[in-house]
Amino acid sequence: MSASVPVSAPPPVPPATAAPRRGSPVAGFFIDLGIGAATLFILSLVSGLAWGLYRGIQVGYASAKNNGAAIDPASVTEALGTPGALAQVLMALVSTGGAALLLYFWRRPANAAERQASAQALRRPSTWGWTLLVATLIVIGSNGIAFLAKQLGVEPVPTNLALMQHAIERFPLFLVLFAVVLAPAYEELLFRRVLFGRLWQAGRPWLGMLLSSLAFALIHEIPGTSANGPAEIAQLWLVYGGMGAAFCWLYRRTGTLWAAIIAHGLNNAVALAALVFFGSM
Repeated sequence: MSASVPVSAPPPVPPATAAPRRGSPVAGFFIDLGIGAATLFILSLVSGLAWGLYRGIQVGYASAKNNGAAIDPASVTEALGTPGALAQVLMALVSTGGAALLLYFWRRPANAAERQASAQALRRPSTWGWTLLVATLIVIGSNGIAFLAKQLGVEPVPTNLALMQHAIERFPLFLVLFAVVLAPAYEELLFRRVLFGRLWQAGRPWLGMLLSSLAFALIHEIPGTSANGPAEIAQLWLVYGGMGAAFCWLYRRTGTLWAAIIAHGLNNAVALAALVFFGSM
C-alpha cells in the first residue's frame, strides 16, 4: 500500500495527561495562553538584555583598543546598533521555544501510553498519507488566498519577510534548520499539543481548533508591528488561522503530533524555496 495515499483508520483517542486537572477546560486554555504569553515576553526581554550586554562589551572592547577613546554618549545607541538576523532568530528560538517547553513539561506532559500511541500512529501508512495531503492542501490554499486577494489589490508583506531575506543571505543552513525543524517542533508543541490538546481532551476539539488557531494567527501577525493595513492583516490571519486549523485536524486525525510537525516543516520548506527562487514567501 502506498504511504502517500490516506486510508481509513480508527479515530485516535484524545491525548491524556499524566495528571488530569479539575476545572473548566476553557479557563485552563486561557491560563496556558497567559503563561505562554508572559513567558515569551520575559524570555524576549532577557534575550534582548543579553544581546545588549554582549554588544556593550564589544563596543567597550573596541573603544579600549582605540587607546581608550571615550564614546560620545549621544552616539552610544548608534554604536550598539540593533540585533541582526542571526540574533533575532536566536531570540525567537529562546523565547517561543522556551515558552513551549515550559508549558509542555509543566502543564501537559505526555505519558507513556500517549507516547506509545504516537509511535504506533507513525507506523501506519495512512499517517504519512494524511500528512502529505494536508501539507499539499495548505500550500495550495494559502497561495490561492494570496492570488484572490491580489486581484482585490490586497498584497500583505509578512512581518518576518525582511528577517528571513537577511538570514537566508548570511546564514542559509541555520535558517533552514530553524524554519524547517526547530520552529515547527516548538510551535506545534505549544499550539497543538498544549492549547488545542487541552480542549480536545475535554471533548471540545472544535472550540480548541478555533481558539488555538486564532492564537497561532495572532502571534504570526500582531497588529501595529508592520505596515500592513486591516485588509492585509485579515488576509494573513486567514492564512495562518487556516494553517493552524489544518494542523489541529491532522493531529487529531492521525493521533500523533509528529504528523503536524512534519506537515508544518514541509510548508516552511516550500516557503523558503519560494523565498530563494522568487524573493517572496
